[in-house]
Amino acid sequence: MDINKENYELGLPVLKKAGVAHKVDFKEGPALPVLDQMIEEGKYHGSFDFIFVDADKDNYLNYHKRLIDLVKIGGVIGYDNTLWNGSVVAPPDAPLRKYVRYYRDFVLELNKALAVDPRIEICQLPVGDGITLCRRIS
Repeated sequence: MDINKENYELGLPVLKKAGVAHKVDFKEGPALPVLDQMIEEGKYHGSFDFIFVDADKDNYLNYHKRLIDLVKIGGVIGYDNTLWNGSVVAPPDAPLRKYVRYYRDFVLELNKALAVDPRIEICQLPVGDGITLCRRIS
């Protein structure tokens, strides 16, 4: 899923070379309406092994609320940028760039929600800007 089909088309030769292009059902559009449609259709419930989210940080928690139903038990959801320039551990009055400060609260909200979600086990990796892996356990 991507808002821009060109991104999918860029990676398509790699998918074909790996022999997995037939497993990809690309969906173009804004993520929340597309996810809502997928959930409404019912056929995608628990059907994904792996989902990676690198999108608008202010909707990460909204994505999680939907994706948890789409990933199978034992499947993994990965969230990118969960350390958000290190701002998630910075004091509230730390000098931060405007956009970093704006999105910081959304990333913190996601991190806190994931930490107490009983349906998942999480592992936050300090790689790049942080990646959190969530394995669905129930």
